[in-house]
Amino acid sequence: METYATALSYAIPGFIVLILIEYGVSRLKKIQVNQPLDTISSISSGITNTLKTLMGLAVIIISYDWMVDHIALLEIKSTIAVYALTFIGLDFAGYWSHRFNHTINVFWNRHIIHHSSEEFNLACALRQNISAIFSIYFFLYIPLALLGVPAEVVAFVAPVHFFAQFWYHTRLIKKMGILEYILVTPSHHRVHLAINDEYLDKNYSEIFILWDKLFGTFQEELPEKPPVYGVKKPVNTWNPILINYLHFWQILKDAWRTKRVWDKMRIWFMPTGWRPQDMIKKHPLLYTTDPYTRKKYSTESSLFLKLWSWFQLLMTVLLMYYLLINIANLTFLEIVNYAIFLMVSIFAYTSLMDRHIVAVYSEFIKASIGSLLIIQGGGSWFGIDAHLPYTTCTIALYIGLSLFLTFYFHFIERKQSVPSLERVSKSA
Repeated sequence: METYATALSYAIPGFIVLILIEYGVSRLKKIQVNQPLDTISSISSGITNTLKTLMGLAVIIISYDWMVDHIALLEIKSTIAVYALTFIGLDFAGYWSHRFNHTINVFWNRHIIHHSSEEFNLACALRQNISAIFSIYFFLYIPLALLGVPAEVVAFVAPVHFFAQFWYHTRLIKKMGILEYILVTPSHHRVHLAINDEYLDKNYSEIFILWDKLFGTFQEELPEKPPVYGVKKPVNTWNPILINYLHFWQILKDAWRTKRVWDKMRIWFMPTGWRPQDMIKKHPLLYTTDPYTRKKYSTESSLFLKLWSWFQLLMTVLLMYYLLINIANLTFLEIVNYAIFLMVSIFAYTSLMDRHIVAVYSEFIKASIGSLLIIQGGGSWFGIDAHLPYTTCTIALYIGLSLFLTFYFHFIERKQSVPSLERVSKSA
């Protein structure tokens, strides 16, 4: 866990710098690739995924260490060739786990968050799940285990393989010549994240595009078919925690409501999006049929609310960063309490971005948890004052201000904006 936290403490500043560079270049090229609330939602999603990992919210059915110890046919040493072989093996496993997530109904819930943005930029790469609690694709690592690839090699290569998938989430890089035949490029991944009929369920590869070409799932980006991003059934929320469970909730409702027992059972493992016939008739869902006429999700938001949302994100990133660099000094229970506070905070401010009343209740919970954590820490926020004096006071002021402004945005600013909107609609 400490190794993972250390790696992230170096990776996160790099991600932020690259996101800022992309934004700067997009402004120079006059290409809009970022929508403020969408970007906040994307980065917040990355934070929730990190917190899930730090809390240990993953059930490993069969660990790789166990497989190496019990089924390895060979015993090989850690050489450069082994690291390269491991990278290729992880990429092969990644292709198939990615493909399973797209094609099996309940498994789509593990992946929908990554496709949920209606934009395409580097921040979207951070949209990672918190719903995949169970590690179900262990069988894809059997080839590496049979070869006797050491567990420590897999542990080292896995985050490198994961971080290497960040760079190609951008619209600013077009075709890349000969690399288009070898690697996953921005052009390939734009296809993958698009909802155009021509592009659906294509380009599952994570690093080497060869897997798609080998297994018949490759699709080139077509100049006459610009990709439109998102999911066929729009999520219509900025809240990344809700997005993680929307598809599961829909399956659960259909399984409960449908009359046939067989449909109740098979709905979970049918192709993604399958629904019982009686549910299609009684409870129809709205899907995007023409991506080019689809309206992107947006909410009423003043400049003040946008600036406050950016500030909320900044505070969340800073607080998480302190958790990462100080994790060795905290007990597991302290890590969990800290992570829960940040999770509730993200739920609250993204719900406020949605202009939903649940933001008010969430802020009450956030303020209560934050106050309790400071009291339990003897008036200090997890020992931070030893490094930065008076920081606990700043955090306490932030928690109080957050509660106050949530009330302001929901009950005062919003009421003031409604009459003006009504006047505009009447004059129109």
